[in-house]
Amino acid sequence: MNPRRKKRLTIISLILFGVATVAGLSLYGLSNFVDVFYTPSEVHHGKEDGTLKPVVGQNIRVGGLVVVGSVKRDPETLNVSFDLIDSGPMITVQYEGILPDLFREGQGIVAQGKLVDPTTLVATEVLAKHDEEYMPKEIADAIGKHHKPANYE
Repeated sequence: MNPRRKKRLTIISLILFGVATVAGLSLYGLSNFVDVFYTPSEVHHGKEDGTLKPVVGQNIRVGGLVVVGSVKRDPETLNVSFDLIDSGPMITVQYEGILPDLFREGQGIVAQGKLVDPTTLVATEVLAKHDEEYMPKEIADAIGKHHKPANYE
């Protein structure tokens, strides 16, 4: 191989290696910011295929029903804690801030935050459903027949 072709091949190989390295490092860095959706049962037991179980410190989204009687508010701050349930074990959500207007006990919500221990999520955001009939498919499937829309008339 003549020296000119050898030099071109070396430069192209180094550029391709550099692009692959940057792409790999970028994807690895972004993986810490991906929020995977779980139900309370999946937080305890992992996904159905058994491969995805959240680890402490991971950012996740958890959706379920707010357990009636579990909402505890600190009268001096905006701290709130409540339990979420689907058809299995519960998970405790701690949140500091103003809850959505549609937040009620017995209603479906999605909380996004960091798992601080296997049964506690410190939420950075709490989303409430927009009406009494809507429920995300994943939550509806997990809860099954246990959900009965609340009657506030």
